[in-house]
Amino acid sequence: MRAEQSKMADKQYVAGNRPKWELAYIFRTYGNAYLALHPTPSIDKQVMQDIMLCRTAYLGGHIQQCDTCGAQQIAYNSCRNRHCPKCQALAKAKWLEARKAELLPVTYFHGVFTVPHEINAVALCNKALIFNMLFKAASETLLAFGKNPQNRLGGQLGFTAILHTWDQLLKSHLHLHCIIPAGALSSDGTQWVPVKGDYLFCTLAISKVFRSKFMALFKKAFEKGKLKFCGKAKVYAAKGDFKRLSDTLCGKDWVVYARPPFGGPKQVLDYLGRYTH
Repeated sequence: MRAEQSKMADKQYVAGNRPKWELAYIFRTYGNAYLALHPTPSIDKQVMQDIMLCRTAYLGGHIQQCDTCGAQQIAYNSCRNRHCPKCQALAKAKWLEARKAELLPVTYFHGVFTVPHEINAVALCNKALIFNMLFKAASETLLAFGKNPQNRLGGQLGFTAILHTWDQLLKSHLHLHCIIPAGALSSDGTQWVPVKGDYLFCTLAISKVFRSKFMALFKKAFEKGKLKFCGKAKVYAAKGDFKRLSDTLCGKDWVVYARPPFGGPKQVLDYLGRYTH
């Protein structure tokens, strides 16, 4: 971060224009020391800088004036970075209200599809590609189980899927959270077919199909040369090494969770809303 930017932002904090313990303050106080010790991608450095400068004079602003008393205050511009907690609060609130408006008057299930950690290194080099595989494999699995009459529904399943990429300790942990109505629309689109009982599908069967679909996409991407191998993932670049990784992934039990949420779907959406914007 350039010295003049830091000084300008610090003066505003001293003046009391922002709460002291914002993420921007933490970055400003400890960011340079962290960057000196840890190699950091340029895109991450840009995110840090945007958050530090958000709603400060460096980004410009405008004056707001009361129509009644004439009192004025300065409103500084936002950085509009998708990682900034200040900028995305309104977007998150709008998203949350829209998702709650879509909820049906039925019970719901909270599903989680998790990818084994062995794939983390490759995923970090191919984020968009791997994340899309995760969405595609999980959604195709749910839709296939919903259409299969042997799974008690035989209709069109609906759900909302939201990506999480880390755990509570901020370590890489790729998984999807899904909000799933406890039922499906009949094949002719005229009736609602409710789930009977307190479980959606057999999670063991779902995990096997999910693993199969994801690995098929994963291997196909490698065969077509779409996967990049950088950093810790370089050890999987050769065909034989990639096969060993694939064999390891195929030999593991993939974790799939699906149970009714204790507090209902709105509670799950409130939780997931913290991570959507």
